[in-house]
Amino acid sequence: MNFIAMDFETANRHPESACSLALVMVRNNQIVDRFYTVINPQMPFDARNIQIHDITAADVADAPTMAEVWPQIKNLFQPGMLVCAHNARFDTNVMRQSLTRYDIQEPHYFVIDTLQTSKVFEPDLVNHKLDTVAKALSVELWHHHNALSDSEACAGILLAQNKRFGDEALKNLVYQI
Repeated sequence: MNFIAMDFETANRHPESACSLALVMVRNNQIVDRFYTVINPQMPFDARNIQIHDITAADVADAPTMAEVWPQIKNLFQPGMLVCAHNARFDTNVMRQSLTRYDIQEPHYFVIDTLQTSKVFEPDLVNHKLDTVAKALSVELWHHHNALSDSEACAGILLAQNKRFGDEALKNLVYQI
């Protein structure tokens, strides 16, 4: 499989408030590269979000904005690219709203959501949160709500599911943005 696992953290409840992003590139079923950055959302942080991911306004004061990050990563999002995320509705919305905020057109890509694949392939789990699924599949999650750790776990989950169930079973769960 070839795909990008993506995870965002946000400063507050607004999807355009991305404060960190990680991308894990997988080629031929192997992680071949990683990208991580904090992002200055140029808006206030909520205490609840800080409690979840431990990123503060001070941590991102000198960080690039999403408009400054985008040129570094846009070539990864070629038409037809498969992007994996756990709760992809959240991450794709953060991407869309963060780009829209800077008048940047969102690319077209395909998405597979490991939250959904886990509900299909691991129906007996007590829940389908990232940490629960990772543990059940013996996938490392070294720091939950760190975007890089979450992206690596998401990649590991999809690779484990692909190994167990195959490409065809996963293709039915792919959709396009």
